[in-house]
Amino acid sequence: MATTPQLTAKLTGDTLELHPGGAWIAANGATLEALSNAVAAQLDSSKAVNLDMSGVRELDTLGAWLLEKMSRRAASAGHRADMVGIAGNYAGLIEEIRQVNRHNPEPQPAPNPVLVKVGEVGRSAVDATEDVAVFLQMLGSLCLAVFGVLRRPRSLRLTSLVYQFYRVGWQAIPIVVLITFLIGAIIAQQGIFHFRKFGADSYVVDMVGILVLRELGVLIVAIMVAGRSGSAYTAELGSMKMREEIDALSTMGLDPVEVLILPRAIALICALPILTFIGSMAALYGGGLVAWFYGGMGPAIFIARLHDAVSVTSFEVGIIKAPFMALVIGVVACSEGLRVLGSAESLGKQTTTSVVKSIFLVIVLDGLFAVFFASVGM
Repeated sequence: MATTPQLTAKLTGDTLELHPGGAWIAANGATLEALSNAVAAQLDSSKAVNLDMSGVRELDTLGAWLLEKMSRRAASAGHRADMVGIAGNYAGLIEEIRQVNRHNPEPQPAPNPVLVKVGEVGRSAVDATEDVAVFLQMLGSLCLAVFGVLRRPRSLRLTSLVYQFYRVGWQAIPIVVLITFLIGAIIAQQGIFHFRKFGADSYVVDMVGILVLRELGVLIVAIMVAGRSGSAYTAELGSMKMREEIDALSTMGLDPVEVLILPRAIALICALPILTFIGSMAALYGGGLVAWFYGGMGPAIFIARLHDAVSVTSFEVGIIKAPFMALVIGVVACSEGLRVLGSAESLGKQTTTSVVKSIFLVIVLDGLFAVFFASVGM
C-alpha cells in the first residue's frame, strides 16, 4: 500500500531545505498539489533551495514533475536549486523530466502574403488539373463502354436504362413544368412592365420566345437536372463505393462503368432534350398567360407574334445544347461519386462538389455554344 506523501521545509540560513517523503505518485495527486503549493512562498523568498529526495519511497511521472516544478520555480526567481539523494531507479525518470519544456519554440516568421497567395493559386491549379484528368478519364471510360455496347448490343442493360430514364425524365416533368412556367411568366411580366413605358408591349413576345427557346429553357432545365438527378447519381455511386459494391462488381468480372454509369448517362442524354422541349413550352405558356391577363394581349395575337418573331433555328439551338449538357452532368456526377471515400462526410462533400461543378460547366458550355452559334450565323 502506498505511504502518505510528506514534504518538510526547513530554512537553514539563506538555504531552504526541502525533504519530500513517502509516495509521490498520481494516486496522491491532490495531496501532492497541496504540499507543493504550501512551500511556494518560501521558494520565492529563499536564496538557495536544497531538495533532498532520499526519503521518497515511490515516484512516478506526476510526482517527478511536481518536484521538478519546485526546482524550476526557485531557478526562475534567480536562486540556486539543487536536487540530491536521488535513488538510482528514479534517476532516469528525473533526467527525462528535466528535459521537458526546456527550450521555448522559436517564433515562426510571418509568412509573406504574396507567397501565400501564389501557393493558393498553385494548389488551385493542381486541383483543377486533377479534376480535368478525372473528367477526361470518365469520359474515355464511357466512350469505351459505348463501343463495347455497339459491338455487343445485347450487353446493354435495357432494364436499368428504362428505369433511369423513368427517374430522370418522367419523374422530373412536374417540377420542370412548374419552374419553367414561373420563369416564363416572370420574364413576360417584367418585360411588359418596362416595355410599356415605350409603347412596345408586343416586343415582349420576341424577348420571351427567343430567350426561352435559345437560352433559358435549356439552361434552367439543365441546372435543375444537375441539382436533382446529378446529386442523386453521386450519392448512389458514392454509397456503393463506401459499401465496396463497386469493387465487388470488378471482382466478379463486370465493368462498373458499363453496369452502373452507362445506363445513367444514356438516360440523361435522352431525357434532357425532352425535358427541355417540355420546359420551353411551359415557359411560353406562362409568358402567354401573363401577356393575356397582365398585358391585355390575347392568345391569338401572342401566337401570331410568336410565329413571326421566332424561327425554327432558335428551337434547334436550344435542343442541340441539351445532349451535350446532359453528358457533362452525367460525367461529373458519376466521376465525383467514384471519388467518395469511406465516410459520410466525404459523401456529402462530393455530392455538393458534383452539383457545383455541373452547374458551373453547364453555364460555361452554354456560353461556348452561344459564341459558336453566333459565329456560324444561327
